[in-house]
Amino acid sequence: MLSIKVPPLGESIVEATISRWTKKEGDTVAAGETLVELETDKITVEVPALKGGVLTKRLKSEGDIVKVDDVLAEMDELAVGGGPLAGTAAASGASSPAAAPGASPTPTTPAEAKAPTEVKASPAAQRVAAESGTDLASVGGTGRGGMVTKQDVVTAGSGTGATASAATPASKPAASDAGGGQPPTANRQPPTANGQRETREKLTTRRKRIAENLLNAKQSTAMLTTFNEVDMTAVNTFRERHKDRVEKETGVRLSAMPFFVKAATQALKAYPIVNAQLDGDSVVYKHYVNMGIAVASEGGLVVPNLKGVDQMSLVDIARAIVAVAKKARDGKLTMDDLTGGTFTITNGGVFGSLMSTPIVNFPQVGILGLHKVQDRPIALDGQVVIRPMMYVALSYDHRIIDGEQAVKFLVRVKELMEDPSAMLL
Repeated sequence: MLSIKVPPLGESIVEATISRWTKKEGDTVAAGETLVELETDKITVEVPALKGGVLTKRLKSEGDIVKVDDVLAEMDELAVGGGPLAGTAAASGASSPAAAPGASPTPTTPAEAKAPTEVKASPAAQRVAAESGTDLASVGGTGRGGMVTKQDVVTAGSGTGATASAATPASKPAASDAGGGQPPTANRQPPTANGQRETREKLTTRRKRIAENLLNAKQSTAMLTTFNEVDMTAVNTFRERHKDRVEKETGVRLSAMPFFVKAATQALKAYPIVNAQLDGDSVVYKHYVNMGIAVASEGGLVVPNLKGVDQMSLVDIARAIVAVAKKARDGKLTMDDLTGGTFTITNGGVFGSLMSTPIVNFPQVGILGLHKVQDRPIALDGQVVIRPMMYVALSYDHRIIDGEQAVKFLVRVKELMEDPSAMLL
């Protein structure tokens, strides 16, 4: 009998939540096939079968908290060749041991013979759907590329039936009260199937760790935020002038983020204390820049790092940002992507935020917050003109960064963004 255990989860991670079992008891499993998915505070970990066999027993359930080396399941690798569990596998609806490992059962009815509908859904959505009995094929996806999100499944489950019709968008506003002249009820919380207006949902491991890390950052640092504003005219002009040629030659679309990464990197070289780390009574200076880019994903906020951005060109940075954002959306980030950062940039402007005070990504000592670009009147050369302006914020650990250094760092970012040729040269 082969025990399936929780593998090492990465730096400083000791526990995870079972998000989804991909195999049932009695299923025949090929070596390398994923048995179960574990969700940590950073990534989703797939646990594969090290050898082929039959999954005889699942010892943990979806939603359980497990630690490294906990036994998740048991497998009989001898049953593949027609061993004692052949009858069990067949009775449970798994493929016959005589069939190829991982093969689908032979359909016995027209319903079974019908090819399953491929539905693109996040792991969290799949888990909630399984728990609530919701058919994912009937849920309209509102995520990127039509992906069904967890909220889509929750919204569908609050409809009149077990599932909501894909033909009825979950975001459709409710009608106004008839004849009463009342405002639309689109923002009211719909009652659940049993009429209750409140539901309780256990925090995921990732959300609990995010909460702990943010609280730790607030309690462990003397955090302060300084603000400035950037005139985006020069960057916008540069992008308009070169974006078509750059995209044609490299396949990369230039957004504003690579310019901010480049500007912040050069400002960190000018003010290395903002790229440092406090270790006891010592300051550790990092003579390289691993830039963290905050990304909103289905499971919560993640901060993958672009390693060695101080050695990258603008196009290289743009390409790296696109690649790591895709990995975050697809749930493919590795521990290497999520560790080793020295400074972080977060962009609340993509959601419409005009100003905020970002929280330092501890144990880093600085984080740059970007915001919405908005046309505003400013005084320029004695005249009032309309320019695309963005508020920027630097939150920093005041224990090792003085206000003067923080302000000068942010001013340097502003200067480089308003004269991009200076940082590109």
